Amino acid sequence: MKQEWRGRVEFYLLGLLMLTVVGFSLLMPGVFWSANNFQSIASQMPTLGLLALAMAITMLCGGINLSIIATANSCSLVMAWVAVQLAPSLSAVALTLLAGVLTALVIGAANGLLIAGLRVSPILATLGMMTLLKGANILLTGGSAIANYPDWVLWLNRAQWFGVPLPMWLFCAVAALLWLVLERSRLGRFIYLIGANERACHYAGINTRRALLMVYVLSALLCCVAAFLMMSKLNSAKATYGESYLLVSILAAVLGGVNPDGGAGRVVGMILALVLLQLIESGFNILGVSPYLTMALWGALLLAFIWLKGRGDPQHA
Repeated sequence: MKQEWRGRVEFYLLGLLMLTVVGFSLLMPGVFWSANNFQSIASQMPTLGLLALAMAITMLCGGINLSIIATANSCSLVMAWVAVQLAPSLSAVALTLLAGVLTALVIGAANGLLIAGLRVSPILATLGMMTLLKGANILLTGGSAIANYPDWVLWLNRAQWFGVPLPMWLFCAVAALLWLVLERSRLGRFIYLIGANERACHYAGINTRRALLMVYVLSALLCCVAAFLMMSKLNSAKATYGESYLLVSILAAVLGGVNPDGGAGRVVGMILALVLLQLIESGFNILGVSPYLTMALWGALLLAFIWLKGRGDPQHA
């Protein structure tokens, strides 16, 4: 059933994408196909896309990471503090990015040790980490934002390459690297096998604990990249930014074909799901539709895909 769903989910998403494009093209042909609309989509998608990938890679091995937003905010606050303390220079750039990476490594390793080492349930471990990080972030910053970054931080959001915002190119590069990890590496094979049957992998001699630790570290590193994009886009960092992204990242992962029980899902499907969600949001914004209705439609899409997935189960045939 998992293999059948993997083979069909991209087909469903392509069909929905075509229907969405045709519908919005008929409703607002000039505005929908404008360069400004696609520039807006390309500037909004990378941050959500990276967070969705951070969520999806943990779901592939049968887990979940509810701390992705808190991790991203922690990384952004640390990088923001370093960036505003140092005069602009190459060493300041390196130290800022290094601070974010080290923060992500510590958080990812903590999640991994709780889940793989102490065998704490992923939902409880990451929920606790989310609460801990959010409380610590608010306590240390007093709930205020760190803003007014050097120009080199803001440059990333303003820069373009062949008319496409640089953050979009960065997201594509990260997605391609993740595809290589999942489809062409031992770690990727272990992730799918653990998601399918962790106990069988353990008995087969696979070091499941090390693989799970690496998964949660990789998830935190993806959050760090998303954090830097948020810093560049918003010109500030705060403990409560991006909280609405948590549920949407889960939606994008499941809509893209990731099996919540693990063992199935591909990067291509997740990217198609992200494009679909961004097109719907952008089109509804142009039409002046309430964002709450947009969220309701996203939920309806998720329920429809769950129904289609159930129809693909031989037990329901």
